[in-house]
Amino acid sequence: MLLTDRPPLPVPSAIVPLLPDGLRRGSTTVLLGSTSLVLAMVAAACTAREAWAAVVGQPSLGLLAAAQAGVALDRLAVVPSPGAEGPTVVAALLDGIDVVVVGPGCALTDADRRRLTARARDRGSVLLSTAPWAGAGCVLTVEGGRWSGVGEGGGRLRAHELRLTRTGRGSAGRPQDLRVVLPLDGTTDPYGPPVTGGPRAGVLATAAPVTGATVAEASVLSGVPAGAEVPLVPVAPLVPEALPVVEVPAVSAASPGSVAPQVPLRLVG
Repeated sequence: MLLTDRPPLPVPSAIVPLLPDGLRRGSTTVLLGSTSLVLAMVAAACTAREAWAAVVGQPSLGLLAAAQAGVALDRLAVVPSPGAEGPTVVAALLDGIDVVVVGPGCALTDADRRRLTARARDRGSVLLSTAPWAGAGCVLTVEGGRWSGVGEGGGRLRAHELRLTRTGRGSAGRPQDLRVVLPLDGTTDPYGPPVTGGPRAGVLATAAPVTGATVAEASVLSGVPAGAEVPLVPVAPLVPEALPVVEVPAVSAASPGSVAPQVPLRLVG
């Protein structure tokens, strides 16, 4: 059996309409605009067949977030900053790893990308890029989106609704849109009442409701890049006492520019 003839790797059920055949062996796919969606795809691909994954040139990736998304850390290799050896590192990983994620921190020329695309096709690995990649067979782009869960000046971010667009070549040549709601854990209603069983993937936990806090402020506290999905949930019974408490000023929504009492935040991850 040829390496590319092996069964494709599965994808999250929410995006099956865009990738009905899953992640085909030897394919190159681009996913732009959502680290949470990348982690969900890696988790789905590697769970069913106990496949291995590697992430290269994505220093902002958090291992805690990956574990909470369902990624098996004992089958995950991470090279945050490959430096000038980026093309060599990716090529070596494609030789023996099922899914290789290449981030913007991996410096590649167009010639490098062509060679790596051919190598993935020859080895039967899945190449998943979070940066533009010329010649990719399928490109998934997150366009727009809205948060849910925060009322007028208070509340908790519960869900992030995205519009995912597929373009590419071959069967992906006809553009197609899909509405996706994160998180993709499938166990809770993101628009329902708060859960109390434990934190989910990409969770920034708070000891009290955030009043007037912005997503940008939450991104700075959690180490997640601005614009990433950061749902907020109650934390009191979930976070070990050993974790530090970070005090930040919260801006009151009722009086723009004024400073409300500080809200202590406990950070998970």
